[in-house]
Amino acid sequence: MNGVALTMLFGDRAKYLGLVFGIAFSTMLMSNQISIFAGLMSRTASQILDAREADIWVMDPRVLYVDEIEPMTDTQLGRVRGVDGVEWAVPFYKGLTVAHTQGGVLQQVILLGVDDATLVGVTPRMVLGSALSLKQPDAIIIDRAGFEFMWPGEKHALGKVIEINDRRAVIVGISEASAPFTTFPVVYTKYSSAMNYIGLMRKQMSFVLVRARPGEDPHHLAGRIAAETGLKALTWQDFAAATIGYYIKRTGIPVNFGITVALGFIVGAAVVGQTFYIFVLENLRQFGSLKAMGVSNMTILRMVLLQAMVVASVGYAFGIGLCAAFFELTSRVSINLRGFELLWQVALGTACAVLVIIVIASLASVRKVMVVDPAIVFRG
Repeated sequence: MNGVALTMLFGDRAKYLGLVFGIAFSTMLMSNQISIFAGLMSRTASQILDAREADIWVMDPRVLYVDEIEPMTDTQLGRVRGVDGVEWAVPFYKGLTVAHTQGGVLQQVILLGVDDATLVGVTPRMVLGSALSLKQPDAIIIDRAGFEFMWPGEKHALGKVIEINDRRAVIVGISEASAPFTTFPVVYTKYSSAMNYIGLMRKQMSFVLVRARPGEDPHHLAGRIAAETGLKALTWQDFAAATIGYYIKRTGIPVNFGITVALGFIVGAAVVGQTFYIFVLENLRQFGSLKAMGVSNMTILRMVLLQAMVVASVGYAFGIGLCAAFFELTSRVSINLRGFELLWQVALGTACAVLVIIVIASLASVRKVMVVDPAIVFRG
């Protein structure tokens, strides 16, 4: 009976292709939009994810996410270092400033100042040069996307000179930093150099990065730091989640993507459901003939479900393949689209959504088949 069911399905090529296209389109749209949304949200916490040496981020109590910075005095660093369970604590600066190239390009950049001695906070992924080169005078490291944005078409090279607030800066390394939420270049420098670039102020330290002693639970240590210093202390996982949560709650990004995903699901269910229903209606005589020959309702049900699962599997495979190919091609075409990828969680979730779509599409059709009268074969 399985062979008969597949012959019926493949025999009506137009409707079979229509069903496959409907599932593929729905799969492509849902997985594409959810993956882009996930990529955008991970970008909001890119600087946190790159500074993985630190277990805990310490900040002003009023700070809600990584881009909302209330500077602290350097004396807070000593207080954090004095908390029991802290292996080390280093300053970290994050801010926006303007860079000038010798060719006249004016570009806003994300300036990150890391501890002079340990260089904690610099991404370990380097394209050219070494993070240790930051110890040189006036040294900076720029991310690959930022280099290509400021010097389009030029080969990656070290030694280029830019000006930040009328101060000289020399590129000694090119990194593969995680893509930020904005498209600004990411520039790393020593904390002392960052202070020179922005100008000395009473409050200038953005965060304190903390490493817990071996065997010390970071969550317990974060609570101890908050209790003893009055500052906010979060593990890097909690701070990244808080940052992502801020953008989810305070922006229209999730609503816009959610509407698109919902439309993909609704359109897929409507198109596939209608097409599959028409397909079953046009084959009622064949199902009636099978019943007249003694085929049970349970066997007929399995045939219909087999047809539905074949359509769902083929359509899903095409749709998810197109989504993966989209991210692979766009990441090569545009540097601004790097980091977007099809996550396995998204692929699995989309598969579940497709299963729901095909179940919805099958419900009305199955009922029609189950109640069909075998006598339909003998009617005109």
